[in-house]
Amino acid sequence: MGNIIRTEDLEFSYASADNESPRLVLHGLDLEIEKGTFMAIIGHNGSGKSTLAKHFNAILLPQGGCVYVDDMDTSDEKLTIDIRRRVGMVFQNPDNQIVATVVEEDVAFAPENLGYPPVEIRRRVDDALKVVGMYDRRRHAPHLLSGGQKQRVAIAGVLAMGPECIVFDEPTAMLDPRGRQSIIEVIRDLRDNHGVTVVLITHHMDEAADADRVIVMSDGDIIMDGRPREVFMDIETLRRAGLDVPETTALLLELKKDGFDLTLDALTVEECADAIYTAVKAI
Repeated sequence: MGNIIRTEDLEFSYASADNESPRLVLHGLDLEIEKGTFMAIIGHNGSGKSTLAKHFNAILLPQGGCVYVDDMDTSDEKLTIDIRRRVGMVFQNPDNQIVATVVEEDVAFAPENLGYPPVEIRRRVDDALKVVGMYDRRRHAPHLLSGGQKQRVAIAGVLAMGPECIVFDEPTAMLDPRGRQSIIEVIRDLRDNHGVTVVLITHHMDEAADADRVIVMSDGDIIMDGRPREVFMDIETLRRAGLDVPETTALLLELKKDGFDLTLDALTVEECADAIYTAVKAI
């Protein structure tokens, strides 16, 4: 299907205090993200994952190397609007993205600014709210919604622009378990039923386990890149990077230490239960 995003030797630095040398936080990264896939990026705080994500729709621009979105160079200011139409961003705090006092007006904000006609705006708003399950609250005030509902409105606001790719920068970090689950269900639906390329930045290993591909970052470098089952079986590398493993993998590891004949590639609860049942039955 081709790539929606490509980085070549990407470098980025943040200025340091007291006139010290800038701190390099991305160390010449090469990365390709294929259209229609669900990719998770994980890493400890300060690993560079959010800095990398902000390069995907030109919020940040490379200080070395290049970033391309549909073969458009993000450093070309003339292409910024087209790039942001293709790649949308959803951030950790939905309050930072909600700008109106009525849900449907908030979702309409971006299409209006892009100059779409009223009939097209109406269609985009209704379709986006239906995708995230918020159509019945389209005339509600956002500040009266729960955290998970606000985040779904923020996602609808991005969807209304019709992006090919949405980058989620820790969208569940401020939510309770129920809110987290509702957002992950929306993300799965976007990938499975709407053909949207999804990039998920997360601290939650269980969220990353559902992706097609997992990137592990540490101190500005990509140290692992593969399918979730491959990545999460390499427990030592993950722990050296300051990361944990999914709860299912952790459980299987402890049982294996106690002498059960188990592999560590069961990621879902159902797979984990089946693996344990088979191991116990064999005793």
